[in-house]
Amino acid sequence: MLYKKLAKPVLFRMDPEKAHHLIIDGLSAVGNLPGSKQLLKSMYGVPESPQLTQELWGLHFGNPVGLAAGLDKNAKAVKGFSQMGFGFMEVGTITPKPQPGNELPRLFRLPEDKALINRMGFNNVGTAEMAHNLEKTGKHVIPVAVNIGKNKLTPNEQAEEDYRACIGALYTYGDFFVVNISSPNTPDLRNLQHGDELKRLLSTVRDEMQVQHKKHGGAAKPVLVKIAPDLTDDELVLTVQIIKESGVSGIIATNTTLSREGLRHANREQAGGLSGLPLTKRSTDVIRRVYQLTDGKLPIIGAGGIFTAQDAYDKIRAGASLVEVYTALIYEGPGLLGRINKGLQELLKKDGFTHISQAIGVDSH
Repeated sequence: MLYKKLAKPVLFRMDPEKAHHLIIDGLSAVGNLPGSKQLLKSMYGVPESPQLTQELWGLHFGNPVGLAAGLDKNAKAVKGFSQMGFGFMEVGTITPKPQPGNELPRLFRLPEDKALINRMGFNNVGTAEMAHNLEKTGKHVIPVAVNIGKNKLTPNEQAEEDYRACIGALYTYGDFFVVNISSPNTPDLRNLQHGDELKRLLSTVRDEMQVQHKKHGGAAKPVLVKIAPDLTDDELVLTVQIIKESGVSGIIATNTTLSREGLRHANREQAGGLSGLPLTKRSTDVIRRVYQLTDGKLPIIGAGGIFTAQDAYDKIRAGASLVEVYTALIYEGPGLLGRINKGLQELLKKDGFTHISQAIGVDSH
């Protein structure tokens, strides 16, 4: 209630990107104050429940609800986010060199549609500074994934070298990695989702992960691929086939969409990727299809328009092992995490399941 009554009215009167920076900088500052962990945990923490904990890729997930990439682009507020009830989080998208992103304004709210449109264009501080930020963060309380991309000026023919560079610079700081080939805001990036370009990219990524693993030891770290919701079924079949053959660890479905179907707010005319409620059904459909195409053998993280426990549960029943939120967090505030987790426990119980794993993919058989 605190967020909706006090913070949201103030934030929603501000420019969306300024509000975004205010939240990240604020959380970054709070995360470094003595006693702040306990305060955030007492306000928003989500107690672990045996029904919702999972071990995936050798990592422990205390609950299935994570923070999607794009909010903490530079890993400035990992400490703060880690205490707010997330089961895991992504930082990034990061590129080897710092880049300013696209021209302002580039982030737009569509309140009537419970949606956002962004054309940020991978604005970030580059791998060296992110490494410094993650170094300062110290030991992770929840699994932290590093979402990696290519610089805008790097041609697609050389894209794999950017992904290689990101892994090389950040391998020791991430618990797992996400290859972002599906943002609509970097020219031609989505072409990397297809055919030989995807094969070459994933082969390079796997190779670099093995090089780093040999160098640093410990358990091998997982790599996931994040796909777009706008693939046709034929494209999806081909993309998933290549992902399966590449030996990566999982798929994130989905990124933002270019579709503007059914939108009412005037900002629907803005260019960029759409996230939020209009994406709910499409991302769930993609999850179901990916689950079927992989025979349920490749873990899926479901993202896109999760506002309620039911939204999350639909994605889990479609085939997602974990889910991520972003836009709903902006509209609903951090209390959302507790509500989703509590609701998931009730929905599992109602369906006669004693653990989340029993519900994964039941609607996709």
